[in-house]
Amino acid sequence: MATQHSRSAARIMMAPAVVLLLGWMLIPLTMTLYFSFKKFLPLRGGDLGWVGFDNYVRFVSSSAFWPSVQTTLIIVGGVLVITVMLGVLLAILLDQPLWGQGIVRILVIAPFFVMPTVSALVWKNMFMDPVNGLFAHLWKFFGAQPVEWLSDAPLFSIILIVSWQWLPFATLILLTAIQSLDSEQLEASEMDGAPPLARFGFIILPHLSRAITIVVLIQTIFLLAVFAEIFVTTQGSFGTRTLTYLIFQRVLESQNVGLGSAGGVYAIILANIVAIFLMRIVGKNLDS
Repeated sequence: MATQHSRSAARIMMAPAVVLLLGWMLIPLTMTLYFSFKKFLPLRGGDLGWVGFDNYVRFVSSSAFWPSVQTTLIIVGGVLVITVMLGVLLAILLDQPLWGQGIVRILVIAPFFVMPTVSALVWKNMFMDPVNGLFAHLWKFFGAQPVEWLSDAPLFSIILIVSWQWLPFATLILLTAIQSLDSEQLEASEMDGAPPLARFGFIILPHLSRAITIVVLIQTIFLLAVFAEIFVTTQGSFGTRTLTYLIFQRVLESQNVGLGSAGGVYAIILANIVAIFLMRIVGKNLDS
């Protein structure tokens, strides 16, 4: 049992890390709040004084605000559906005994370690290019007209690229959950004559429910800030401008730091609303 002295020593040793972490979080947040109440144009006059809540009103009343929020939620929802469904399927397949199982698992997980910018460039130039891309050659082989993916199906293209990046993460979490399943339950159900779909629906899927909620929670937090894939592929055009990309345009392209900072505050509020909603779902699932 830890004594009062050991607990005090632990707090003292953890204090520098806690202070650095708080500084890392609070300083940018404080600066964002500070600039959100000012009219700050770095290349057009600099600091032009306080404007109160004018930046917040201008940002939320912009015609691009609600479409960007809608696009953000569509991308998050689409990626979650694809990664969870395919993640469950891949986890079940990788749990089966096969030759070179370790190598196959490494290859499946490898895309998660590729930088978003690199993966977006690979998909844009090697797969989705309408002239020299792999998909274009497949379409021509079957006698069909190649698709302009980034202009004809821009949202689906972004969802596909981001899903490819996050599928290994979901697969890894779900595979770990499947491996913790008691094999005796599956063997008993198989001996009782239960078909594979019944075993999946009544044994495997309920066992994976907690892992699925964790995957949804973690991925949602990161997916709300998707930026690099959009910047590399569509530059926010064709209806792919998310809230994060809109903030980028306001700060760097329009050189309006105050307006962009107000957008950053809105992004923080949106992320917290989604996180609280998901945490309630996760809490109920973990308690059940």
